[in-house]
Amino acid sequence: MNKKKLFNVLIFVLIFSAIIISCKETEENAELSLQEKIDLAVTNTRLGVETEIGKTLPNLNIFVQTPEGSWFSSSAGENYQPITADTYFRFASNTKNFTSTAVLNMQEDGWLNIEDKITDTILGSNITYVPTTSAWNIPNKDDISIKMLLQHSAGIYDVDNDTVPGCGGTSYTEYTQNLDPNHQFTTEEMLEQIVSNDLSYFPPGTGYHYSNTGYAIVGEIVARIYSFHSGTQKHLTDYLHDYLYGSSSPVPLNMHFSYLATDQELPLPHSCGHMLIDANNVEEICSYNMSAHVAEGNGYSTMKSLNTYIRTLMKGENILTPSSVEIMKNEVSTAEPTYGLGCFYKQNLGYGHNGAIIGNLTLMVYDPVYDISIVSYISAFDLDNFMATYYAINDVAYATRETLGYPGKP
Repeated sequence: MNKKKLFNVLIFVLIFSAIIISCKETEENAELSLQEKIDLAVTNTRLGVETEIGKTLPNLNIFVQTPEGSWFSSSAGENYQPITADTYFRFASNTKNFTSTAVLNMQEDGWLNIEDKITDTILGSNITYVPTTSAWNIPNKDDISIKMLLQHSAGIYDVDNDTVPGCGGTSYTEYTQNLDPNHQFTTEEMLEQIVSNDLSYFPPGTGYHYSNTGYAIVGEIVARIYSFHSGTQKHLTDYLHDYLYGSSSPVPLNMHFSYLATDQELPLPHSCGHMLIDANNVEEICSYNMSAHVAEGNGYSTMKSLNTYIRTLMKGENILTPSSVEIMKNEVSTAEPTYGLGCFYKQNLGYGHNGAIIGNLTLMVYDPVYDISIVSYISAFDLDNFMATYYAINDVAYATRETLGYPGKP
């Protein structure tokens, strides 16, 4: 046999062998159960992130529900343990969706109008939506509406995420908490930083800038309205419990919203947050003072309960009517067309929110096109490459959708 024929034979053998191996792998994968396929997708996503950052992830987790059923998967890194669908964790800025839901429910009940300015009086009263004290004389106060606060289009300076003068190059909340981890924060003291330094991003309604402090204002508005209607002093968390998740709510849920500096512990079983400093050093954060994050990031729950919440809410089967859900999704600002009222839209994931706080990253979304709800969670921030861990909660959601036969990452 000449060299040319021998070469052709070798090429044929290699191609045939590759086909056989591929068929075998496909056949083996076909033998896996749907749960095993999801487990594999979650593990592969975790391993991919670990390779990118060169560090071990404590865990990467998914809860998904479709018309065909629901599945949960937890993939733990080396020397870590998986969690369960009933493990408590801090879901951070997903709280903003609850606050927005509270506002829209109050609008349904005729207690407010989202177009109202925050200096207007509460419907049926002579009480203004926000206090008239000097601490509340924030820039452009008279031009800010409740809707703008929910859209992040009010221009409210975020003293939680951005640097504040006199705070050593950090945010006000970080600076204060470093001085005293048990400090009881108030919305008023945070606004005093805005007033005393004349801080704002832009005139109301002319831009978009994510603002935790803006949502803290909404929390105070809800508390003042609920106090007026109940005839006794109420807090935002009282309204959330009584209307959104407590035993008397349409869909009772297993969750809590901390607002006292002393309320720092999570019930068992819980997942702690992790700061990945380098390959050999990890800071674990289990207890934390959440009093600076009321209305914008103070919630904790389980993946199962968070899935039930976002699924029933967006389907119009919870506290809000379908028309109010459409308002939440579609009342966007001209500066950011993907963010509505405490609710964003992501292609091939749907409507919902995400959150990041002290080593916890969470995504909750509902896709009305395919009737799919997903909650994904990772208990880690990579301090060298935060976005790699941030994108992981999206990537594992896309991978799980693809595993189930639905459109994945665009």
